[in-house]
Amino acid sequence: MHIPDGYLSPSTCAVMYAASAPCWWAALRQTRKKLFGKTLPLLSLFAAFSFVTMMFNLPLPGGTTGHAVGVGIAAIVLGPWASLLAISLALTIQALFFGDGGITTLGANCFNMAIAGSFAAWGIYRLASLGAAADSRRRVVAAALAGYGAINVSALLAAIEFGIQPMLFRDATGAPLYAPYPLGIAIPAMMAGHLTVAGLAEAVMSAGLFSYLRRNEPGLVGMGSAAAPATRPTRALWGALALALLLTPLGILASGAAWGEWAPKDFADTATRAQIAAASGQASAPVAAPTGLEKMAALWTAPMPAYAPRFVKSASFGYLLSAMFGVGLIVAVMWLAERVTRKSER
Repeated sequence: MHIPDGYLSPSTCAVMYAASAPCWWAALRQTRKKLFGKTLPLLSLFAAFSFVTMMFNLPLPGGTTGHAVGVGIAAIVLGPWASLLAISLALTIQALFFGDGGITTLGANCFNMAIAGSFAAWGIYRLASLGAAADSRRRVVAAALAGYGAINVSALLAAIEFGIQPMLFRDATGAPLYAPYPLGIAIPAMMAGHLTVAGLAEAVMSAGLFSYLRRNEPGLVGMGSAAAPATRPTRALWGALALALLLTPLGILASGAAWGEWAPKDFADTATRAQIAAASGQASAPVAAPTGLEKMAALWTAPMPAYAPRFVKSASFGYLLSAMFGVGLIVAVMWLAERVTRKSER
């Protein structure tokens, strides 16, 4: 679901940045109004949690992979505005340092997963839990529905963005310039895995974490509005994040690329082209990468592409180091933001 550079046209990327920018600005204003200093530690925790969650790849139908996002529980606890900032930060670090998602497509990825995902999760939870008591099982079900709905809304938006590219952008010969598959292929291919495996994973995770927080951190749940939580994350929550971080090498056990995240060289490889076709309803893959895709894919080279530092020979250890670096960077960015905020409020 992380759209790479080259799969969306420059004009599509510009539109998605334009759609995301006012949401980021409004989120910063809304979050600052609600005791920004108290919100930042939780923002840091959920941004780091989302970053780690997205490193656990899951095998999906068709031989592709996917992942949960963590947006369901983030929106329930933080509210939609702070949640979209947390998820956006995780996505930005993934794109800049690990090449997971593109730089040109960051606006689209943030709109799909952080913005639309956060508001979808928040709205579904509010609606499904309306009138339910604080200890009602319906709230747990509502949390599951929020996670499930949010990730599928995000996947559908990505599929639409993929699918409109060959309709709107072709070269002189009529060949697609960017993402090669139309809506009729992109939507079923994307949604098959998210309506089943990835959606179920997000639902189970959202419900499980909601239940845990309701029992052990009751001050953090029931925050389905944009109000900032009044409590800070405890050592137990940071410990749970640390445990998840240590388990990240399990995320590389699932093999295969996510649908729509193939590298340009993959289109020239016979075996990979067969895998692409199998995951795309047996629609033949282009014999070479679309020209626009190949050109834009070279715009940015991440320092640690695919979470594999060049100086580390072990794939699992490199993946773990990448996770530690990403989480550390998120904490550092939030710490710096808190310092700046405190100084500006003096």
